Amino acid sequence: MEKRPVAFSATVLFTTVVFFSIAAFPSSANLSFNFYAASCPPAEFMVRNTVRSASSVDPTVSGKLLRLLFHDCFVEGCDASVLLQGNGTERNDPANTSLGGFSVIDSAKRVLEIFCPRTVSCADIVALAARDAVEMAGGPAIQIPTGRRDGMVSAASNVRPNIADTVFSVDDMKKLFSSKGLSLDDLVTLSGAHTIGAAHCSAFNDRFQENSNGNLTLIDTSLNSTYAGELMKQCPARASPSVTVNNDPETSLMFDNQYYRNLLAHKGLFQSDSVLLDDNRTRKQVVDFANDQVGFFESWSQSFLKLTSIDVKTGDEGEIRRSCSTTNE
Repeated sequence: MEKRPVAFSATVLFTTVVFFSIAAFPSSANLSFNFYAASCPPAEFMVRNTVRSASSVDPTVSGKLLRLLFHDCFVEGCDASVLLQGNGTERNDPANTSLGGFSVIDSAKRVLEIFCPRTVSCADIVALAARDAVEMAGGPAIQIPTGRRDGMVSAASNVRPNIADTVFSVDDMKKLFSSKGLSLDDLVTLSGAHTIGAAHCSAFNDRFQENSNGNLTLIDTSLNSTYAGELMKQCPARASPSVTVNNDPETSLMFDNQYYRNLLAHKGLFQSDSVLLDDNRTRKQVVDFANDQVGFFESWSQSFLKLTSIDVKTGDEGEIRRSCSTTNE
C-alpha cells in the first residue's frame, strides 16, 4: 500500500516579531535581510498583500502555502523547483499532485513582474508567502532573509527519497531531517505545521482496515477511539480520493499549539505524528509545546528560518524566472 508523504503543513490574540542573526545559520550566509530594499522596495508588501487577499477568500490557503514550502525546500533546496511544470518534474510525482497554493505564488509573481521585472525570484516568493500565511493564521511574525535564486532542475525521481512518509518512525524522520541540516528539535517543532492544513484519506488509512462487511475497523490502538470513529465517518471504506480531513480536528484554521495538545490526547492524524509522543527523545518537547504556545512560537521562528535556508542558490547560481512554472529560455 502506497502512503502519502506528510502534508507539512490557522488565530491567536497576539503575534511576536522575531529577529535572528543570519550568521547563526551558515546555510543562509549568502542571503540578506531587506535584499530587495534597493531593487524592489515593495516586494515583501506585494507578496503579503497577495497572500492576505487569497486567505480572505479561502482560509485553507495558509496550510497549502506552508506545505508547498516544505515540499520545495526538501527537494533540491529552497529554489522553487516544485513549481516547474512539464513531464517528469517534481510537480508530476504522486507525492505532489495534491499540493496547492500555486495560483497564489503565480499571482504574486505577475504583480512583481509588472513593477520589478526579472528581479524577485519565485523561490523567495514561496518562502515569503509561507511566512506570511503562518502569521495571518495567528502564528508568529518572522523576519527572514531573501536573495534566493530559482533552480533549473526539477525531477520527479528526486521527490520520494526526500519527503517524509506518514508511516515514518522517529529514526526515519531524524535521518531525513539531518540530511537537510535540521535537528531532532527542528523535527518536532516543524511537525507543528500540522496545526493547519488537510490530508487525503489515503494518508492515514493504514491505521484502519476494511472488514468483511465493507466497513472500516481500527487497528492502530494508539489512536483515540472516539477520534478514530470520527475519522472513519469522514473517510469510509472506498472514500473518494478527493475527500480530505483537517490535520487538526480542533482549531484547523489557527496556527497555534493545538497540534501538540492533540498528540497528548492521542489525536495525531498520522502515525508519524503519534510516534513523537511515543518516543522518549521527542516526548518532552511535545509536552512542553502543548503547555507553552509562546515557547513553541519561539522555537518555530528559529526552525522556520533554518527550513527556508536549506540548500539555497544565490549569486550566480540558478536564475530569476520570468514565470514560476517554466525556466527562462
